[in-house]
Order: sequence, then C-alpha cells, then structure tokens
Amino acid sequence: MRAPPHGLYGAPIAMPWQTILADLALILFMMTAAALANAPDGPLLPKAVEAQPAPHSPTPRPPAPSASGEPVGVWRDGPGAPALAEWLAQQGRDPRLRVSILVRHLSGHEQAALARAGALTAAAGARATGARIVIEPGSADDASVVLAYDAP
Repeated sequence: MRAPPHGLYGAPIAMPWQTILADLALILFMMTAAALANAPDGPLLPKAVEAQPAPHSPTPRPPAPSASGEPVGVWRDGPGAPALAEWLAQQGRDPRLRVSILVRHLSGHEQAALARAGALTAAAGARATGARIVIEPGSADDASVVLAYDAP
C-alpha cells in the first residue's frame, strides 16, 4: 500500500485541490439557493427604491452640442469674404470631409436664420449633401461653415 502524498510541512494531503474547489462551489450554490428560497417573490430592491413612482413620461434632456471633429477649414460670412461656393471650390474634395453650417441669431430673428441657413445650403450645392446644419441663439446674427473630418 502506498502512503498518501505529503504537502507543505510534511502534512498528508487528504484531497486534491480540484475536490476542495468543487466542495466550495457546491457550498456557495447551496447558500445562494437557501437565500433565494427565503426571499420574497417581488423584486429584490430596497423599500425606498420601490416606493418611488415611475415617471409617466421621460424627462427631456437639454440639447447637447453635436459632436464635431477638428476643423480643416472655416468660412465666415462677412465683408471681404469670398462667396461660399468659391471658397468650397478651393477646398479639398475628400469624401470624409463634412460640411457644418452654423447660423446664430438674435432673439426674434429665428425665421431669418432659417432662411439664411437655407441660402447657405443652396450656395454650398453638392457639398452640402449630408451637411450638419445648426441654428442657435447667439449674441449677433452671423453664419459660418466648417469643413471637418467628422463621424456621420
């Protein structure tokens, strides 16, 4: 008959480590099953969380600015500026470049800002396909166009 293997400090090893690990897993399973057997049938949330009524309608989040990349070129509407179509013709024709049209307006000038954004979109022509158009309140009536490598 062979003697059992000896572990650290010469003590005999009664079980291999796999058997000990399996026993611990079984004990954990039985403790979890016993805890769930005594739990209520409802959700396992604290009473304070359960007491809060569910909102009927989702709360609107404030608008976040749209993500944009680093600008490659910026055109600003103003005296001495080239026409938008002329400026765009001078820029690179990389299909990854995205046109962003930004129109800011004073309070009460919303309709004029919409018309200005439409005019800039028409002036940009085919380059405005898939353009990002942002119309927002500002401290002055102004417009700019940005070319950037953005994610669509």
